Amino acid sequence: MAHNDNDSHVTARHEFEVLVSRYYSTLYQFAFSLARNEDEACELTQQTFYTWARKGHQLRDRSKVKTWLFTTLYHEFLEKKRRQIRFPHYELSAVDQDLPNVLPATVNELDSKTVLQSLAQLEEIFQAPLALFYLEQHSYKEIADILGVPLGTVKSRISRGIAQLQQILTDEKLPAKNSKREPHG
Repeated sequence: MAHNDNDSHVTARHEFEVLVSRYYSTLYQFAFSLARNEDEACELTQQTFYTWARKGHQLRDRSKVKTWLFTTLYHEFLEKKRRQIRFPHYELSAVDQDLPNVLPATVNELDSKTVLQSLAQLEEIFQAPLALFYLEQHSYKEIADILGVPLGTVKSRISRGIAQLQQILTDEKLPAKNSKREPHG
């Protein structure tokens, strides 16, 4: 039986390779006409084939493969545009002035419980990248793959998330210091 599983895997892989060689060029051209950017076109095309690898077996009428691929690519493009509008990408160099300086003393005073509680208070968009980077030790590239966003977006979200986390931690520390008032003498 393992032999049959291996044969079906080889057959599926061959079919996938044939599909890629047959449609990659036209899908890429379509993606480029939508995105007008080589990197985005390449990403859209790859995402389309990735989706096919995951879900293509569900297509019953194999004569509609080309239509399915182009429709999937277009939907990926639309979803990517929606995400860009909802969560704009900023280059780090463009937002450097907006980022606070982190004092080493602040970092040294933190304990993991405080950080985890503060992480939960972050905007949702920053929680996953920070958790994957600092808690799970994933690389920026791995995080980009996991979240399905560009590498620059991961870097930006981590940077902005750190800034937001620092603000939360600073705000939490201030009331504690103010509550320990010295008696006026």
